[in-house]
Amino acid sequence: MAEIITMPRLSDTMEEGVVAKWLKKVGDKVNEGDILAEIETDKATMEFESFHSGTLLYIGLQEGEGAKVDTLLAIIGKEGEDISALIGGGAPTAAAAAPAAEAKPVAEVTSAPAAAMPAGVEVVTMPRLSDTMTEGTVASWLKKVGDTVKEGDILAEIETDKATMEFESFHSGTLLYIGLKEGESASVDSLLAIIGPAGTDVNAVLAALQGGGASAPAAAAAPAAESKPAAAAAPAATASNANDRVFASPLAKKIAQDKGINLAEVKGSGENGRIVRKDVENFTPSAKAAAPAASSASAAIPTVIPVGVEVTEEVKNSQMRKTIAKRLSESKFTAPHYYLAIEIDMDNAMASRAQINSLPDTKISFNDMVVKACAMALKKHPQVNTSWKGDTTVYNKHVNVGVAVAIEDGLVVPVIKFTDSLTLTQIGALVKDLAGKARNKKLTPAEMEGSTFTVSNLGMFGVDVFTSIINQPNSAILSVGAIIEKPVVKNGQIVVGHTMQVTLACDHRTIDGATGAQFLQTLKAYIENPVTMLA
Repeated sequence: MAEIITMPRLSDTMEEGVVAKWLKKVGDKVNEGDILAEIETDKATMEFESFHSGTLLYIGLQEGEGAKVDTLLAIIGKEGEDISALIGGGAPTAAAAAPAAEAKPVAEVTSAPAAAMPAGVEVVTMPRLSDTMTEGTVASWLKKVGDTVKEGDILAEIETDKATMEFESFHSGTLLYIGLKEGESASVDSLLAIIGPAGTDVNAVLAALQGGGASAPAAAAAPAAESKPAAAAAPAATASNANDRVFASPLAKKIAQDKGINLAEVKGSGENGRIVRKDVENFTPSAKAAAPAASSASAAIPTVIPVGVEVTEEVKNSQMRKTIAKRLSESKFTAPHYYLAIEIDMDNAMASRAQINSLPDTKISFNDMVVKACAMALKKHPQVNTSWKGDTTVYNKHVNVGVAVAIEDGLVVPVIKFTDSLTLTQIGALVKDLAGKARNKKLTPAEMEGSTFTVSNLGMFGVDVFTSIINQPNSAILSVGAIIEKPVVKNGQIVVGHTMQVTLACDHRTIDGATGAQFLQTLKAYIENPVTMLA
């Protein structure tokens, strides 16, 4: 009797899987333990083995297609067995698909693209470089069509929703085709490039991928990408050198653009002569180059807009900005927010910080003190250190505090792992390091995952009071305002004091008002008496 194979759950958080590659085709014999396919989960690409023996009668998802867990993936049974009822309950379209899979028309369903694919060719798709990434943008290509690629070489820099990351090749061969130019975006698993033996017919590969018919326009794009990659893809970085490609990191390009430096004159110290940040920062333009730089600076002066004329400009949203919009909207409209505010006396905190910073090689900020106080308060109020899961509430026994960092493209939240076990100086060093990586777009996904609570501080911008949107799956986020000098009452006398207001946004599904208030009382006690955080 035929066995239905469904999309497996290959990780604890997996809800959907993508077929990265089929290792068997319709009509092949399958033994128990054989690898059927490679499945891309939310965490990794994993091999999926068969638990049944027989003939592969039907494939429900093509390579690159995704589906939810438990969706029909394949059918294994006896050769010639009628599987129409298993595919679609006898529906005409589904029933017709089964004989097609068994007979020679299989060409239109699965086997023809595989059979038509030239030997040794590997299709490279847009990778999923973070757990929340759904779309990526090619920031820069480090290889061009015709280059030899070795396994482990950096193919391109991909801008995700969180950072710009290097993407290395898992295959060796010649780069035959580039599907996205620099600055172009596509969803995860879209065609990114093709690697294979030199001289391979790219048209045949594209035809195999698209099943024939629609391949001509795509194939026509390949020569265009091969003929003038630099002029079309990176005009800003190589404006004065349209024929010779200049390899530079996105950060180096931005710094060069800001300083009016022609990257063609900069010598790169990175891999394969690639220009990195320090090369641009240490570059001294020659006298000959000074004049063009001056003219380019004058050309950058904005056009004067006449009074009374309406002018608009559309700027393409980055992957980070789109993800921020999506996630914060989901949080605001799904989690019932409420807010609690409290004012904290900062006189003791200011004196303690000054004393700590007077020690050699020691420097902490008020934000470091707040992060440490939050971590210790969370240990005393575990209800605040939770996540809502619908039918259950997850109590996190560990404390990982996320610290919101503003960068040019939006907001990222690097995470201080096991914050409660760290000293103030350790927290200060980690926050400084992660904030620097965030501003340079060098944070890794691992450094932005796993927060159980978040701190957002706008005090350095002079903001007294504000509220934040919860960074899900956290149940709360603390908004920290500026330290204000003001008259306060102490021991019945009006004196000059320093206060700071903090606002706690809570998810009412997990944190009741009284619980949130008790957390703030504990937090206030720690900050007002910093010595208690050292005990």
